[in-house]
Amino acid sequence: MTSLVSYTLTEGILTITFPVSDEGLLSLDACDELAELILAPPAEARVLVLASMGEQFCTGRDRTAATVDELPREVDRLVAVNHALRHSRLVSIARVHGDAAGFGVGLAALCDFAIATPEAKFSFPEVEIGLAPVLVLAWLPQLVGRRQAMRLTATGASVDAGEAVALGLVTQVAEAGELDTQITALADGLRKRSPRVLAEIRDFLRVTDQATETQATEMARSRLVVGSLRRGRD
Repeated sequence: MTSLVSYTLTEGILTITFPVSDEGLLSLDACDELAELILAPPAEARVLVLASMGEQFCTGRDRTAATVDELPREVDRLVAVNHALRHSRLVSIARVHGDAAGFGVGLAALCDFAIATPEAKFSFPEVEIGLAPVLVLAWLPQLVGRRQAMRLTATGASVDAGEAVALGLVTQVAEAGELDTQITALADGLRKRSPRVLAEIRDFLRVTDQATETQATEMARSRLVVGSLRRGRD
């Protein structure tokens, strides 16, 4: 079977490129391949760069379920991609060269870093087709706050890259001509860091997303002890 998703691996930097349709939509088959590769990358990989083959980054995903019975499986395939991005052992960077909408915003925002061009627009248009984007709402309030999550999903408002940085959807804006240079510099710097330390940072941020201050502090206390003991073993 021909692979839809392609990748290159150079000096520990794994660049995964996914296809989108002319409308910017990601197929469910490509979602399956993305989830598998992100969760089980080549052993030499240290940093993940996620990029799109289309003119836009990703403006959503295909809706293929024809019956009620098929809907749970479709949703599971989408959840698998989100799970992979959150649980991968790799530090991830999204290369957002064009618009992102709905599920596509999730691909960018669930990466550890996302660098976008100034022209990129971000939106959650599901409300326009009578759908509450609950899969997005599973993570969006933790990232941008409850009120901004409500504004973005209830109105379908489009925000530019600058506002996306302010909201926390992306981490940096770079002109199109500088996008790859900025991504390479970031990825190169990250791959030189201890993979154990980076994995510990990612894991701690994930498990404390919804923890209370007391719970987070107690987890930090125990992990700092263990991390200090491991420090000399890298």
